[in-house]
Amino acid sequence: MMKYESQAVAKPYFIAAIALFVGQVLFGLILATQYLIGDFLFPEIPFNVARMVHTNLLIIWLLFGFMGASYFLVPEESERELYSPKLAIILFWTFLIASVLTVLGYLLVPYSGLAAMTGNDIWPTMGREFLEQPTITKIGIVIVVLGFIFNIGMTVLSGRKTVISIVLLTGLVGLAVFFLFAFYNPVNLVLDKFFWWWVIHLWVEGVWELILGAILAFVLIKVTGVDREVIEKWLYVIIAMALISGVIGTGHHYFFIGTPEYWLWLGSIFSALEPIPFFMMTLFAFNMVSRRRRDHPNKAAVLWALGTAVLAFVGAGVWGFMHTLAPVNYYTHGSQITAAHGHLAFFGAYALIVMTIISYAMPIIRGQVAGSETTQRWEKWAFWLMASSMVTITLALTGAGVLQVWLQRMAEEPMSFMATQDSIAFFYWLRLAAGIVFTMGLFVYVASFFVGQKEPPRSITTE
Repeated sequence: MMKYESQAVAKPYFIAAIALFVGQVLFGLILATQYLIGDFLFPEIPFNVARMVHTNLLIIWLLFGFMGASYFLVPEESERELYSPKLAIILFWTFLIASVLTVLGYLLVPYSGLAAMTGNDIWPTMGREFLEQPTITKIGIVIVVLGFIFNIGMTVLSGRKTVISIVLLTGLVGLAVFFLFAFYNPVNLVLDKFFWWWVIHLWVEGVWELILGAILAFVLIKVTGVDREVIEKWLYVIIAMALISGVIGTGHHYFFIGTPEYWLWLGSIFSALEPIPFFMMTLFAFNMVSRRRRDHPNKAAVLWALGTAVLAFVGAGVWGFMHTLAPVNYYTHGSQITAAHGHLAFFGAYALIVMTIISYAMPIIRGQVAGSETTQRWEKWAFWLMASSMVTITLALTGAGVLQVWLQRMAEEPMSFMATQDSIAFFYWLRLAAGIVFTMGLFVYVASFFVGQKEPPRSITTE
């Protein structure tokens, strides 16, 4: 049962996150099809528009998930009600309406027309990958995030301070600070790319890892009953390693954009260390579960948590390391190997941690300890369908990337880009098939919220 009534504020955030996740995956299927059938849904949804929607929905739904997670766990950690539930609801509708209008703008208005409509000539910020949002939307995001951090910060500062809440708040503040570089759009392309990574890299390989670690630690405390002090010590070490390797590891994006040569060394060395905190996270999760002092009935939440640790290490750690050294990246940069790493890293680290907290929190918000046996069975099926198909997508894109690098960049007589794409079409078909299975798994996940609701709730047993 919920300890604090204001934790229920998380529910609309979780619902919006899952709905937007469904939208992101559907546009991913459109993109996968367009790789094989170039005029699929053209001119209604051109490839560049579908990709823009796909990547923007990814960012938006994860932010909704992070906000919902914060609103759920911070009151418990702080041992007090949320500072302003009303502000949280106002910010929810503001963010949701702004997000939907922005996506509709991408779909219904030519991008140049959208830029003109939204005053991009006054303050140019549009046109960059992942940061395609109109300037007015970016300003709205800043207002929403500042209001959100104020709400969370006031709750933390006026209540009990824990390592989890402090690490979470630090990550959220970092998220807001580094997003401000989205407003800096220099004419010089090298400067543009240099600071563009201060948003993209320092989000996903920096401050987002703090948010990930805090949420994972919170769930593990709840489902294992392991002493908070033990989990907090692990969290300190993991976060320290993530920041040390992640911040300087930004240099692996500076190899070939016109920056000084020393970035070849800094980027290679420190980004090679980035798998370490993810490996530590895997050890941390399995160690805590093996030492559990209670047999929590929410087995699905435990599965999501362990899946997060494993697939974050494989996707962000192993697949990131595969092409992060400068001599390797010279050939692989911008290939399908990059796409393989990106898909599994985002899914393993961030999509799964959001689904972990939702799996744990939603039954409690509904007044239960855990979902029914039927609900959890459906959730577990959803996990395995999505996880196995995402691994298949990653392997397919890796195979495509290796052949792409060989045929297009390393062969004695390199093939053209389009000829290379024709040669690796098999892997794109495999990716599309796996994407369909992933979508099925996602719909099973959504359905799990509606099945088995009449079964009686169960209680926690302590070992």
